[in-house]
Amino acid sequence: MESAIPQNLEMKRTRHKRVPDDYQPPYPSFVARYKPAVSRVVMAYFGVQHRGTVPAAATDALKEIAGLFAAEHGPSHWDRAHYVDQAGHENVVSVAYWDDVARFDSWFASAREAWTGKAREGVGTFIEVLRPSVERHETLFSSLGRAEGVAVIADGMSGEVQEHAYWGGMRDRIPLSQTDAMAPGGSPELIRDGARLRVKAHDNLCLIRSGQDWSDTEASERKLYLDDVEPVLREGMDFLRDDGLAIGCYANRYMGVLSADGSASEKSYGQSWWKSLAALERWAESHPTHVKIFGAAMKYLSTLGPSAKLRLYHEVTVATADEQFFEYLNCHSKTGMLAAVEG
Repeated sequence: MESAIPQNLEMKRTRHKRVPDDYQPPYPSFVARYKPAVSRVVMAYFGVQHRGTVPAAATDALKEIAGLFAAEHGPSHWDRAHYVDQAGHENVVSVAYWDDVARFDSWFASAREAWTGKAREGVGTFIEVLRPSVERHETLFSSLGRAEGVAVIADGMSGEVQEHAYWGGMRDRIPLSQTDAMAPGGSPELIRDGARLRVKAHDNLCLIRSGQDWSDTEASERKLYLDDVEPVLREGMDFLRDDGLAIGCYANRYMGVLSADGSASEKSYGQSWWKSLAALERWAESHPTHVKIFGAAMKYLSTLGPSAKLRLYHEVTVATADEQFFEYLNCHSKTGMLAAVEG
């Protein structure tokens, strides 16, 4: 049994874990391991937004960002997903990952101008970037063999880790939690730059990407997931999308992952921006919508046991203000972090 916190990031604790040292989790889970030389990662969300039928400008924009990703200093991995937001707009989001901030910086300036520096007819574009130190970031996987998201750019995966399957495990996996409460500081501010809108958020903003992959499931398990679990998950995701602001969720997207050819896959993920890790924890531990999700998932997993083929993962970051970048062009006022500052 390993600690989720890698040895090179272990420090003398001034804040205690939520479980004793001899805690044994009821089932295995794993975390991504970076090379010790990696001190910071980058996760960058490039969105295109429109209403109704897909305009040519949206198709062209998606081709353009894919081309930029393939250029020199582009990301080590990227994927793409689709969702319909609370205003009825179609959104396609391409998420890219780097483990070298200098490489990202040399790439980003021109990519930013190409993406949010020019208007496209009938289309909005946005960029949301975090560049956290590895002390401010954690991952969790229910199984090995198929990395997702930021874990694709990691060096590999851990053995079985101790810090999971209890309330507070998410916090305990973040190395900085050994000494820091990671409390939020400040309020989001809107900055107007011509047609572009930037949001300056605040210290210890929290991002979670939490995914599901049912592509390996067979008939009975697939039916159980799609009939009994997914509708409950969607209900919770819709609550956060529509009413999350009151509990500290600035924005939530429940997205269907797209295959390389642009078709729907059998993967999804929720991605949300939170005022704090504590606000995310409170929703997870006590809000009726998440309690219902947790109950449906536990019933599913207890029914299937070790034979379950559903794959689950997440990545969570708590970022300082200077590790964040949010910019929007011709997007509606509830898009992403604009929802935190727009009336």
